[in-house]
Amino acid sequence: MSAERRLAGRRHEDRIETAIESVPKRVFQWGVDWPGWCRSGKTETDALDHLVEAAERYNVVIDRAGLEPLSVSAHDVYVVDSIEGGPATQFGVPERSSASDQRPTDAAEADRMARLVEAGWSVLDEIVASAPAELRKGPRGGGRDRDKAYEHVVLAEHSYARSMGLKLPTPDPADPASIAVVRQAIAAVLREPSDGSPIEGRKWNRRYAARRVAWHVLDHAWEIEDRSEP
Repeated sequence: MSAERRLAGRRHEDRIETAIESVPKRVFQWGVDWPGWCRSGKTETDALDHLVEAAERYNVVIDRAGLEPLSVSAHDVYVVDSIEGGPATQFGVPERSSASDQRPTDAAEADRMARLVEAGWSVLDEIVASAPAELRKGPRGGGRDRDKAYEHVVLAEHSYARSMGLKLPTPDPADPASIAVVRQAIAAVLREPSDGSPIEGRKWNRRYAARRVAWHVLDHAWEIEDRSEP
């Protein structure tokens, strides 16, 4: 097994590190070393169940990044960090940086992190390309259709880029080249080694930026995929 694959599958006592952000009736849980592997629920038990269920889907991202897939059950994970969320958490966004986000990243880990985010973009674009224009509505008749959902993700990435200290033109969701400019700039920042401090004085550090971007990408990718079904 290559050194890269050993790094990809590293564990502490054969268990996978996760962290939690919680408010009443909303809990997010995510893999500390796995940007985008993040799910929520009404309770910690729900969040854990949803995280484990999402591991198979997330393995598509891991494989796209060229890393070792996860084999996960509820007994394979443990919580190393727990933080209190805020209003956005209640609304449905993992909004706060945790102590585990402040861990330093060397060049190899930073590159690995960026590759997982890039793989998430690739998975999103593939799902969008095969999805119908009109998506199945939610239980109350709501939910964006395909193009509006993709536009939402693209414009959110532009906002996230500003939180990372990047000043870029607003991308056209119908123009892959302008989207690529933003994504390449984000990935370049994520690839820089870090001592865990905020990016150029901004609130976000690189680990949090990676998991926030990847979470949003995959959350909507999987939503589009689910709502493409009859």
